[in-house]
Amino acid sequence: MGTATAAAAAAGEGARSPSPAAVSLGLGVAVVSSLVNGSTFVLQKKGIVRAKRRGTSYLTDIVWWAGTIAMAVGQIGNFLAYTAVPTVLVTPLGALGVPFGSILASYLLKEKLNILGKLGCLLSCAGSVVLIIHSPKSESVTTQAELEEKLTNPVFVGYLCIVLLMLLLLIFWIAPAHGPTNIMVYISICSLLGSFTVPSTKGIGLAAQDILHNNPSSQRALCLCLVLLAVLGCSIIVQFRYINKALECFDSSVFGAIYYVVFTTLVLLASAILFREWSNVGLVDFLGMACGFTTVSVGIVLIQVFKEFNFNLGEMNKSNMKTD
Repeated sequence: MGTATAAAAAAGEGARSPSPAAVSLGLGVAVVSSLVNGSTFVLQKKGIVRAKRRGTSYLTDIVWWAGTIAMAVGQIGNFLAYTAVPTVLVTPLGALGVPFGSILASYLLKEKLNILGKLGCLLSCAGSVVLIIHSPKSESVTTQAELEEKLTNPVFVGYLCIVLLMLLLLIFWIAPAHGPTNIMVYISICSLLGSFTVPSTKGIGLAAQDILHNNPSSQRALCLCLVLLAVLGCSIIVQFRYINKALECFDSSVFGAIYYVVFTTLVLLASAILFREWSNVGLVDFLGMACGFTTVSVGIVLIQVFKEFNFNLGEMNKSNMKTD
């Protein structure tokens, strides 16, 4: 009986819910980070275009550096958000950066944003609200010991091996031949790396708690933190390189929109395998999150797929008048 009680208590601790204040703070930071991240691709693209006009490297352009600094600030914000609330609550909020980036691109890069694009922005924001409402609010992994156990899980190790194999194929064989002509090549590389960056970020936050509190396991936590920092650093550097390669070849808002959908899907998959935050989600909340993510995806499609259509309310009114 005592063993069963202890196991139940341990399970309860493993699914501890953050305080309402922590959730509110994490959500606020996540929203601001999403908006900042939404501006990064536009600013970097603007810097690349300006540099090409001058015939110089984009590394000398101040607007490109502004986008790079914004990217760093956004990633720091994401790190803080991941330490406060579950990963599946933070990651989908990146959708807010897509409409913000599209609106910004329409002014800075003169990229088209018609009435369907504006409707897509509205749907993306509405879908994000639905995701916030139905996302799990409890943490399934709350200690460094639990994290170590999850990281060595055969299912997660197998998933990482598959991701590494796909990355090697994409980077060394597919990208040199097809990267400049197929946007999905660079997006796939950056999104697959999200399987390392987001879990690493979450893991660093958990390990740091043991280090700062000087627990008996702080030495192991320090080693784990250093390993995760190395993985995170390598992942970010490679992502940074291929993001700029993509921005040199493709429309910034198209890249940002497709990147969001693929990146979010793969990160949620990796987080579900590692942290198992979905285990505490009921059927209603699961369907709510599925509907929210679908709404966001439809909004993103409206923003990007129909952006070349010359479609506005003025033309609709003229068409209706002719019909009458």
